[in-house]
Amino acid sequence: MKNTLIGIAVCAAAPFTGAAAAERSEEPRAEQQISRAGSQASMAGPADYFTGRVRVDPLFAGSGELNASGAYVTFEPGARSAWHTHPAGQRLLVTAGVGLVQEWGKPIQEIHPGDVVVCPPGVKHWHGAAPASGMTHLAVTGSVDGKNVDWLEKVSDEQYHAHGNLSPSTPPVQPPVSQTLSARQQAIPLIAAAMATSDMAGLNAALNRGLDAGLTVSEAKEVLVQLYAYSGFPRSLNALGELMKVVEARKQRGLEDQPGREPGRAIPVAGALLAAGKANQTHIAGAPVEGPLFDFVPVINQYLQTHLFGDIFERDNLDWQSRELATVAALAVTPGVESQLRSHLAASQRVGLTTAQLRQLIQLLAAHGEAAAAQRAAAALDTLLANQPG
Repeated sequence: MKNTLIGIAVCAAAPFTGAAAAERSEEPRAEQQISRAGSQASMAGPADYFTGRVRVDPLFAGSGELNASGAYVTFEPGARSAWHTHPAGQRLLVTAGVGLVQEWGKPIQEIHPGDVVVCPPGVKHWHGAAPASGMTHLAVTGSVDGKNVDWLEKVSDEQYHAHGNLSPSTPPVQPPVSQTLSARQQAIPLIAAAMATSDMAGLNAALNRGLDAGLTVSEAKEVLVQLYAYSGFPRSLNALGELMKVVEARKQRGLEDQPGREPGRAIPVAGALLAAGKANQTHIAGAPVEGPLFDFVPVINQYLQTHLFGDIFERDNLDWQSRELATVAALAVTPGVESQLRSHLAASQRVGLTTAQLRQLIQLLAAHGEAAAAQRAAAALDTLLANQPG
């Protein structure tokens, strides 16, 4: 007890003794510095050292206080580094997606968000994204005499694809088990269509249908929250109020709906959120999202990446197939957004929905009084399929 009290007293006195010492010193005191997210320009990973598209977002350089540098590195699906070593070692923290890492002479291993790779000095290795998923990691790399990496030969396609001993991956989406939508999946487009058109009676019926089919309360909430990005906050708030009424009414009738779960992982923040959002957006869009519109108004893509594809799509209590079913239906009932509708029909295929399932979604809209929406969706899907190779 005596030793504990002494320790507390020393800690309490430390700020005052430090201040007295500072007054006696003529040297200026060091101060904290903050580098704001996005204040440093991104750069492409050099083709000499990387295969595929890689983006590097610098965070901090080495200094006298910390002889290590840090950066976020985002690999598109299939992209990877060359073989290399680090004279002072490296730490990698995976923040988004599914990655691969291999030490020379050992099998390839999968890495997932939250995993930390410790690479000792001089160990030959490579790292990158899995074939079907982008990956972002935070890299902290030490230096020796100003040098932090020794680049070696490229990783060949044969080396990259020699991962037969990998454990099954856990991407954010799963392939469909059939060519038809489940009863739970069939309810989602009807919920989305009613929400996007402010049809409260239709929404009430669709929510009841979904809950009867096994949709959890958490999943229903998540559909309606996500759709604010496509149909607006007022409609989303009204729809969430209707869901609250439906759940309470069902409870009064003795129905016990499954509450579901909250997201199972922490949502990244700051630069890690932007990196995760970019990786998610690229995976869903099939390529980096860029073009004249985003050059004209860059901030809109930043909002898409950090909030829609970051904050929202990082929430794993609703799978990506369900998110796309909701988005396609909301866009289908909204005239004038046919280009976005086509984009999300293509995204639906990328996350595992089949053409047959998308045709079934269109039939559901038509059968529930949304003939014009069904026609728009059918035309958009036909155009999409006509332009696909093969």
